[in-house]
Amino acid sequence: MLNVVGNKEIDKADIRCILVRATNWVGDVVMTLPALEALKENFPASSLTVLAKPWVMPLFENHPAVDNVIAYRKGEGAFTGFGEIIRVVRLVRKKKFDLAILFQNAFEAALLAYLGNVRFRVGYNTDRRGFLLTHKVIRTEAVLKVHQVDYYLSLLRSMGWKSAGRDPSVHVSREDLQKARMIIRSRGIKEDDFLVGLNAGAIFGSAKRWPPERFAGIGDRAVENWNARVMVMGSRKERDVCGALCNSMSHESLNLCGQTSLGEAMGLISLCKFFVTNDSGLMHIAAGLGVPTVAIFGPTDPVATGPLGPRTRIVKHDNVKCSPCLKPECPLDHHCMLDITTDEVWNEMEKLIEWIR
Repeated sequence: MLNVVGNKEIDKADIRCILVRATNWVGDVVMTLPALEALKENFPASSLTVLAKPWVMPLFENHPAVDNVIAYRKGEGAFTGFGEIIRVVRLVRKKKFDLAILFQNAFEAALLAYLGNVRFRVGYNTDRRGFLLTHKVIRTEAVLKVHQVDYYLSLLRSMGWKSAGRDPSVHVSREDLQKARMIIRSRGIKEDDFLVGLNAGAIFGSAKRWPPERFAGIGDRAVENWNARVMVMGSRKERDVCGALCNSMSHESLNLCGQTSLGEAMGLISLCKFFVTNDSGLMHIAAGLGVPTVAIFGPTDPVATGPLGPRTRIVKHDNVKCSPCLKPECPLDHHCMLDITTDEVWNEMEKLIEWIR
């Protein structure tokens, strides 16, 4: 258990309203979900509100542990800086939160809770924000070496609260699932088709991307061996990568890159029978939905950010000395990813399918 510097023990009976400052990126949010559920279990009678960036809000809006979601729009436009901070501080003060749990490590997260007069403020002592916290958890080198799910759970464990480890669970709204069904139906895909999702992108940088033509090879094998339909997923910034994947395939594929909201993407992934992906936010969503998932890792560390759950598998070469380097762009020859063959990934997919059967 980590050390906590705090001025008063928190009595659970005094906590009625809880504010959670969410992390800002899709994969990070998914990895906080077990801690979010544990928080609700520790305070079942309390209302739990999440303060989150708009692009990750669909991950919270249908989650059973969350009662309310507040959009934090700072940085979305020319006039969403100081004014947005003031708006959120006023809203936090109005709601009179008793406890703030800061999953985001930034100084600003603690400042918002402090200016919002939240009585108890719990977070890691990162970004020189310790003086703004009533209970600062001393982050150690050891906690940086565990999986990110355990990193966030450790914040609760340090307070003496129950926080059993578990796999993240993602929840799709009924509306987004209906939209997803309409999308694939309009493209001639039936819901009982063996739908394989491919995610060749990764926002973090090109170092995390397995070549799109190799994803294309996986897609063609899925069509030829599993009679699959192939769907390509990704963000607007990844359209070139997704286009290259589809153009490299010998068989027809459905390219939805940049054409869906996050909620719709969650719905579409939930309809997949299999998902093949780089280390990315969509990888964590697929794993959190229980979709059989094979993830390809190179410069990042699956010990820290790998997909969790019994239906997940990782393809990685452990004999690459420079991996994990955690760099967005490879300064060398990118062999941590380029040495991984289509055969290796396909074999892992077939083994996982066999295991599930």
